[in-house]
Amino acid sequence: MTLEELRRAEARFEELEQKLSDPDVIVRDPSYKKYLVEHGGLARVVKSWRALRDARRELEEAQALAQSPDGEYAALAAAELPVLQEKCARELEALQAQMLASEDDGNRNVIMELRAGTGGDESAIFVGDLLRMYQHYATTRDWNFETLSFSPSERGGFKEVIVAISGTDVYACLKYESGTHRVQRVPETEAQGRIHTSAATVAVLPEVEEVEVELRAEDIRRDTYCSSGPGGQHVNTTHSAVRLTHLPSGIVVTCQDEKSQIKNTDKAMRVLRSRLYDLHRGRADAERSRERREQIGSGDRSERIRTYNFPQNRLTDHRIGFTLYNLLAVMDGELGPVIEALSKEARQRRFEGLF
Repeated sequence: MTLEELRRAEARFEELEQKLSDPDVIVRDPSYKKYLVEHGGLARVVKSWRALRDARRELEEAQALAQSPDGEYAALAAAELPVLQEKCARELEALQAQMLASEDDGNRNVIMELRAGTGGDESAIFVGDLLRMYQHYATTRDWNFETLSFSPSERGGFKEVIVAISGTDVYACLKYESGTHRVQRVPETEAQGRIHTSAATVAVLPEVEEVEVELRAEDIRRDTYCSSGPGGQHVNTTHSAVRLTHLPSGIVVTCQDEKSQIKNTDKAMRVLRSRLYDLHRGRADAERSRERREQIGSGDRSERIRTYNFPQNRLTDHRIGFTLYNLLAVMDGELGPVIEALSKEARQRRFEGLF
């Protein structure tokens, strides 16, 4: 968002406030739910924008008083200047965070997909480690963590896991986790004590409401089959597993974790909506090349974004050159320092010279 876009966002927010307070709109307008979603997305940005303006107005008034010929008033105003300058800096940082979140769906919940990559069984075990890391981090943030689908590996870990994470600022915190995560360690099965390198991919998709992505019944092919576990062993003999194919895009989603076909369909639809939204959003981002260059990394899921080196107890995020030697704590859910470093770098790149 530019300054002009902030002003337009505020005008739109005020327009939506009027619509949502109109009883006729609430009862008769089919777009009411869309208005609610848009209003919620604008609310925190507008609130921060107004808070920054108020803080700057206070600062300007104090600066003017500090030049007053009345020595007593000037001294009082001058004493207030450092406090007001610090307040402006805090409000600016808060606004930048809200703007970045708003531009990149930061206030949304997420669908996170973790998949084993190179490294065979060790890669699948690493997926399980990443899953626990994100689950523990979600607990520290009071987020809800729900497993939508999983495919276990025969020797531990997972070939693939899809989870839904909901709460405050979920996507804003997790959006930079998309990419290839590399692990270096000695597997338990390694008799010679050699360090192996394997990898897993993480995709973080903003979760969307039904009103935001239209899914036409004629565009979806729905297949059902018997769910199965590792090695092809049948979990049950009913056709509860669901495979959805979105014909226009070719996106395929499967879900077999619930015993109910209805519940599996519902979970698969949530994933499908998020993947479609991410697809359309990616095309829009490609058209906005200026904004794309300002993001951390390319967002390409084939890009190696981070290395977890267990022998050295080291984590390195290659996009910003960030390294810390506290890997075991990170794997136990202490992701805060990593996420804050990424967010800070993104704010600096995005808003340098804007204000």
